[in-house]
Amino acid sequence: MSEAASEKPPLQLKSQKFREAREKDWKALAKQIDRAENGGLRKFTTEELLDLPVLYCSTVSSLSMAQSISLDRNLITFLQALCARAYVYMYGPHARPGVIVRDFFMRDLPRSVRALWGELSLSTLCLVLGIVGGILMCMADPSWYDPLVGGMSQGRDLNASVDDLRKTIGGTESGEPLAAFSVFLMSHNTQVTLSAFALGVIGGLPTAFLMIVFGMSVGAMVWLFASRGLGPDFIAWLSIHGTTELTAAVIGAAAGFHLARRIMFPGHLTRKAALAEAGRLAGTAMLGAMLMLIIAGFIEGVARQTVTEMWARFTFGGMMLVFWLAYFIAVGRPRKPRPPEVRHEVRHEVSHGQT
Repeated sequence: MSEAASEKPPLQLKSQKFREAREKDWKALAKQIDRAENGGLRKFTTEELLDLPVLYCSTVSSLSMAQSISLDRNLITFLQALCARAYVYMYGPHARPGVIVRDFFMRDLPRSVRALWGELSLSTLCLVLGIVGGILMCMADPSWYDPLVGGMSQGRDLNASVDDLRKTIGGTESGEPLAAFSVFLMSHNTQVTLSAFALGVIGGLPTAFLMIVFGMSVGAMVWLFASRGLGPDFIAWLSIHGTTELTAAVIGAAAGFHLARRIMFPGHLTRKAALAEAGRLAGTAMLGAMLMLIIAGFIEGVARQTVTEMWARFTFGGMMLVFWLAYFIAVGRPRKPRPPEVRHEVRHEVSHGQT
């Protein structure tokens, strides 16, 4: 056999030398990830913690080089799997589910809603303008009532008597008629909230239009009951679930306005990057709005049927409004560090007391 025939192929030599030069780092990283997955990072020494990102970067570099010079497929597959494991462990979330839920409600959600203060003002303005506009339009021409309210009337129409209207906002022993309307209203308001959010990606004007139209339907119903001398009764009935449901709708529209603003004014980012950045903030606020709608649905199905006194309804609705405002305004704010001189005085007092 000739000397040339006994030589190994160049690619095999290249792959073997590449593996021999870098395999030590790969094995070390795999061993560290195995330890971390089994026992966490608590048993790691400081030196091992500092070594982990170095080993990860070395392995990623090896993977990039192996792909660029077209080494054997088995080696590339091994490095891809190892890098994926290391990436998921090093950069993925490791908090317990309870901690994630706590952080969402106690930090992420209220901070996201507060960050939308400008959009919240705009969506609130659209809703208020719609309510006022619905009242004024029906006062000028009652025939506007049916087009504005549509399927939301559920027996609350121009032909209904005072007694009939009073029955539609009173509690019932069986709860069946009002429960059916609660399901319809919950479904309708959920669609409005979702649509107001989704329409933000096409410029924000459809979101504003939807909120105004939604407000006009509410205003038309306020006019109908007020024209029959039942205005306070209707507002009390509406406040039980409305303070939660309307707040959720306002937040959903604000999230839609935020998407529209970032698309139209992306700043130094591309529009795609700006939309992705806005989606994280708006998505968090929108998730909170949907949870509020679930709470509103429970209130509609239970509290609104059992709480029948006007003063109790106003009290319940007012308490819910105060709760939501306090939650979104106060919860999740970063704590302000005490001034250095205060800390110095405290340490001095403690040391003085010990002496």
